[in-house]
Amino acid sequence: MASIIPDLTNNENAVSSQIDQFFIQNSFSKLLKSCNFYKESGIPCVTILKELFTLVFTGKNLFRTLEMKPEELSFRKNTAYRFLNSGHYNWSKLLLLLSSKIIAFVNSLTSDDRKSVLIFDDSLYSRSRSKKVELITQVFDHTTHRYVRGFRMLTLGWSDGNTFVPIGFSLLSSQKPEKILNLAKALDKRTIAYRRRAEAMKSTTDALINLLHSAAHIPAKYVLFDSWYAHPKTILRVKQEKRDVICMLKITEKIHYHHNGKWQPLQGLRKLAGDIADAKTGIIGSITVQIRMAKNIQGLTDVKIVFVQDRRSKNWLALLSTDLELSEEEIVRIYGKRWDIEVFFKVCKSYLALAKEYQGRSYDAQVAATSIVFLRYIMLAVESRNNQDDRTIGELFYYYSDELEDLKLSQAVVLLIDTLRRVLSNFSVISQELANMIMDAFLSTIPRPFKERLLFAA
Repeated sequence: MASIIPDLTNNENAVSSQIDQFFIQNSFSKLLKSCNFYKESGIPCVTILKELFTLVFTGKNLFRTLEMKPEELSFRKNTAYRFLNSGHYNWSKLLLLLSSKIIAFVNSLTSDDRKSVLIFDDSLYSRSRSKKVELITQVFDHTTHRYVRGFRMLTLGWSDGNTFVPIGFSLLSSQKPEKILNLAKALDKRTIAYRRRAEAMKSTTDALINLLHSAAHIPAKYVLFDSWYAHPKTILRVKQEKRDVICMLKITEKIHYHHNGKWQPLQGLRKLAGDIADAKTGIIGSITVQIRMAKNIQGLTDVKIVFVQDRRSKNWLALLSTDLELSEEEIVRIYGKRWDIEVFFKVCKSYLALAKEYQGRSYDAQVAATSIVFLRYIMLAVESRNNQDDRTIGELFYYYSDELEDLKLSQAVVLLIDTLRRVLSNFSVISQELANMIMDAFLSTIPRPFKERLLFAA
C-alpha cells in the first residue's frame, strides 16, 4: 500500500486535468445555462459541479471535506447544500443533453448495420438508515429478500454493444400515499421540483414511457428489458413509440398468448416450439403468436417468441421480439446487450458512491446526487471508448481502423444461461461472480489514473 499511495498522489493531477478537459470539450457552462443552472452572485454553478464531480476520484467525501479540510473546496457548506437541494435546476435535461452529445459521437464510430439499443432496468437506491428523506418508501431488495427504505431507480441507457451511456432515470417512490414514510412538501405545480415529485409517484410503466418519450431523438431501433416489465400492455405501449421490443418473458400462468385460435400460457407454447436444443446455441426454436393491450381491446399484434434451454438441465427461458424479421440467433445476441446496464449499476454502487455520498433529505438532493454519479459514469464510458477505439483519436484513424467487435452470440448465450439459473433460485438476474468479471473487464479499459483512484476510494 505504501508504494501505491505516492502513485495515487501523482495521478491526482492527471485525473483533475482529464476532468477539466471533459468539462471543456462538452461545454458544461453552456449546458448548465440551458438547464436553468444560474446564480446571481458567488461561486459559478459549473465550478461547484466540477468540484463535487471530482470528489470520488480523489477518495474524498463532501461532509468530511467540509468539516475537516474546507480549504480544499472553493465553497462552503451552505453553498454546497443549496446547490444540491435546489428545486430550480433541471438535472434530467442536463443528463439528457450530455448523453445525446456523447451518443452522437459514439454512434458516428459505429457501422450502420450495428444494432444500437435502449435498455431499461431498475435497481435499489438504498437509504436504509434514513427516516426523514422526502418521499422515501419501503422497497423490496431482491438480493437480500428484505424490504429496505429507499427508492426504485428506474434507468434508461443506450448501448452499441461496447459503450453504455445512461440517458435518464426516475427515483420511484410509491403510488399509494399511505406507503410513503415522508410525504412531499407542497410546491407550485408549475415548477420543476413539483414535476419531479409527481414523476416519483407514477406507475413504473408510465415512468418508463415518459423516459422513452424524452429519448425520442436517440438513434436505437430496439428497446430491451427483463421479465419484470414484460407485460403485453408495456410491450405494446413501447411499440407505439416506434421502437421494437426484445425482452425476456416471465414464465407464469397469468399471462396468455394467442396462437391458432387459443389463448395459452407460455408453458403451453414451449411444447410447440420443439424438443431438441441446438448443440451450440441452446436455442430450442421459435413460434409466432399474438398479444393484445387488454382483454376488452380486439386488435392483436404479432410477436416472435424464442425458447432457449440450459443444456445441462431441463430448465428453459423465453425471449420475445416484436421484430418478426430477426433470426432466433440475432434476437438472443441483441438481448445479450442488456447486461451493459448491470455493469453500470455495479460500477455506480461499488465505485462512484451512488446513494452514499450525500445525506440530504430533500428529494431534489437525491436527484442531484444521482445525476452527478451518472455524469461521472459517462466520462468513464468516454475514456473507456477512447482507450479501445483508435478512431476516437483523429480523422485518419476514423477512416482506416476496424470498428470494435459487437457482442458475440456465444457470449449472449452464456449470459442468458447464467440468468436462467439465478432466476430459478430467486436471486438477482446476474450472478455475483459473472457481474464482477464483466465489471473488471470494463475497469480494465479506463485510463490508469482513474482506475487507481477508483480502486483506492472503493
